[in-house]
Amino acid sequence: MRTALRLLPLPFCIAVSLSAQADDQLRPNYWALCPIEDAVPAFTDAQAPVGTVEDRERQPTDIDGDAFDGLSGIDSDFTGNVSGNVTLRRGDQFLGTDDLQFSQDDGTFVADGNVRYQDRGMRIVADRVEGDTIAESYRMDSVRYQLTDRRGNGGADHIRMDGTVGALLGSTYSTCTPSDRWWELKAGQIDIDTDMGMGTARNATLRVGNVPVLYVPWFRFPIDERRLSGLLFPRISQSGRNGFDYTQPIYLNLAPNYDMTLEPRFMSRRGVQLGTEFRFATDIARGELDLAYLPSDKLASRERELEEEQVPIVENRRKADRAFLGFGGSLDISPTWQGRANLTWMSDPRYLEDSSNNVDGISSVSALSQVGVFGQGSSGDRGYWNASVLGDYQLLTDYTLPESVLPYNRLPHASFTWQRPYGRWINAGVDTTATRFAHLDDAARPGGSRLDLKPYVSLPFEGAAWFVRPTLAWRHTSYALDRTLTDQIAEQRARAELGIPADQPVSADTLALYSNNSPSRSQPIGSIDAGLFFDRNTSWRGEDYLHTLEPRLFYLNSPYRDQSALPLFDTTPLTFGWGQLFRDNRYSGADRQADANQVTMAVSTRLIRESDGLEKLSASLGQIVYLSDSRVAIPGEAQVEQGRSAWVTDATYAINDRWTVSAGYQWDPKFRREDLMSLRTRYLIGDEGIVNFAYRRRADLIEQADLSFLYPISPAWSVVGRYYYSFTDNRLLEAVAGVQWDSCCLAARVVGRRYLRNRQGELNNAIMFELELKGLGSAGPNTEDRLRRAILGYYRDDLYLVPPSELRNSDDDETLPPGLSQ
Repeated sequence: MRTALRLLPLPFCIAVSLSAQADDQLRPNYWALCPIEDAVPAFTDAQAPVGTVEDRERQPTDIDGDAFDGLSGIDSDFTGNVSGNVTLRRGDQFLGTDDLQFSQDDGTFVADGNVRYQDRGMRIVADRVEGDTIAESYRMDSVRYQLTDRRGNGGADHIRMDGTVGALLGSTYSTCTPSDRWWELKAGQIDIDTDMGMGTARNATLRVGNVPVLYVPWFRFPIDERRLSGLLFPRISQSGRNGFDYTQPIYLNLAPNYDMTLEPRFMSRRGVQLGTEFRFATDIARGELDLAYLPSDKLASRERELEEEQVPIVENRRKADRAFLGFGGSLDISPTWQGRANLTWMSDPRYLEDSSNNVDGISSVSALSQVGVFGQGSSGDRGYWNASVLGDYQLLTDYTLPESVLPYNRLPHASFTWQRPYGRWINAGVDTTATRFAHLDDAARPGGSRLDLKPYVSLPFEGAAWFVRPTLAWRHTSYALDRTLTDQIAEQRARAELGIPADQPVSADTLALYSNNSPSRSQPIGSIDAGLFFDRNTSWRGEDYLHTLEPRLFYLNSPYRDQSALPLFDTTPLTFGWGQLFRDNRYSGADRQADANQVTMAVSTRLIRESDGLEKLSASLGQIVYLSDSRVAIPGEAQVEQGRSAWVTDATYAINDRWTVSAGYQWDPKFRREDLMSLRTRYLIGDEGIVNFAYRRRADLIEQADLSFLYPISPAWSVVGRYYYSFTDNRLLEAVAGVQWDSCCLAARVVGRRYLRNRQGELNNAIMFELELKGLGSAGPNTEDRLRRAILGYYRDDLYLVPPSELRNSDDDETLPPGLSQ
């Protein structure tokens, strides 16, 4: 029988039964340990879903049953009783019961006995359901439910709904299976207000096992996507620097487009800190402001005498009152242009060290603040250009160093790049920058302005198995230098060329001969990049492979230009490696353009498994042949002489589908020495475990070893660790040891860390404990994200990615400056 009977909104009040706290961003295999057990089994007589949730109101309802009694009504009006295997079907909704009494006239109904409801999001069973569809008043008794669009199940003694207001009495929620209830959240009563988008739980108890671990007499929580002010999960940790560390975030939903989180933090060894995070978003702007203030830091007073001995630079010592400010945001000026800001400020250079417990954090020298506008070609002109105008400012974060070591500030810096193909065989472009360099310590490092212009044209001739790309560029760089910097460069040139000793002054007449406050350099650059691709099918150990051979030649020619009158604002030699074999300049920045007459000879080979595309083997070998001396050099750098560079080789071999070994090696035949040796290996254990080992040594500069692992003892238990050591300094950089336990719905991690906290070699300890109630939240610091950064492959999806950046480093996950540089 077909009728327009309107199915009840039964699932809504169930869905908000504390399941609104479920976490949608789940890691791989998050529910892997869950058995196949449903709190409410699937209904065998339910139909497959048809249409979407939005289609329900337009779809008819089919009613069926063993017996129809007292039927009356025409067309859409229906009054009477249906008994025996009663089913109602509409789209994705299904309702089954033993007996249904319904009156279309007054909208009342009673479903009695074995009431079953199912839709795309959940399944429900109840003893009895009654209500009034006109008054929108409903009551359900003895309810059990299971969410199907996300994990979660529970029940309620009674549920009532009157319009937009309702209540759940004796409600429970958990993501655990009924037979293995590791945790459960139960509330004596939950009041629901759908207009306000919130629920109010009374006498709520969180049990882990049979032990009540949290009792809250009253709290409010969101029941839909709308945000709601309230308490967030606290963060608790213990460290040697902070002592007992407790942070209680308080979320404030101030308006639909902006909110704030207050973060009062108690550190037993340092004091009470107040932090706040303010976020806003409009149609054209968005941003986040982070503030932290710690008055009368006990750490500063406790170590004042020691600091006077260890930190001779007075302005780099700890302040009594510690503070941090960070802001990141953007503004859409037009479809082509956007304004961006990334600002960082700290009360003193030791703030970062005292707030960080990660080895990456202490290696930074400066924090970068930047404000600018950025543009990109729109689709109308095919996006051939990019441009920006910005200013940036460096803030010292290493208290052991003076401000003079900081990079120059760029106030401002403008750039414009344009590249466009003309037909198939011509590419033309230009790279342009104009920068004003200024320094915090302008007495020690005076500044100036620089314009760098580099137009080029390339002819990309290529086919399926070959390519030849000749490129011709012209680089012009000009300066306007401050008087002090002009005199410094003139004195350096005079002493170098005339052999004037350092203890003798340079006369004014001599300085005048070498003085030039507007030096410039114009230099052509020509290169030809050519390569071939050979491939063949081959077999090895019963597997079919595609074997490639890829020889490549790169010729570079650029004449010598005297650049001794040019300053060094942002230019340093690049570390020699594979990528430098094919660059047209061995320096970063525009202050030096190397002269060159050289040929790079390189070859690569790969063995690719045809069944799945696995790269069984890849190997590369290359070397530069310098056909003449390269005379351009910066102070302290040796000139590149005619001859051959170091051999550069890199290889990766997959021993099997679980074990991969990679190695890099550089050998200098001229000096018969090893310049670089690196070894990397990775072994996968089961479906989750991994062991990583890396060793690197570079010509008396560094020698380091890094071992990290996740070893599963059983499906539930695993141990994690990292040992990062510097043989050059004979000291530990970071050590991590922990154990983690996992179940279907509960996880716990205990992680201990010993880490280098400053350049003086001082170490700090931290112990972190996290208890995660899956689908609800976690208490404690975010140890999982930290382990993901320390152990490449902690998430298998990260195996071929760069490890996630260290955004939160402190003992309590406090945000650190985003603009750190080394």
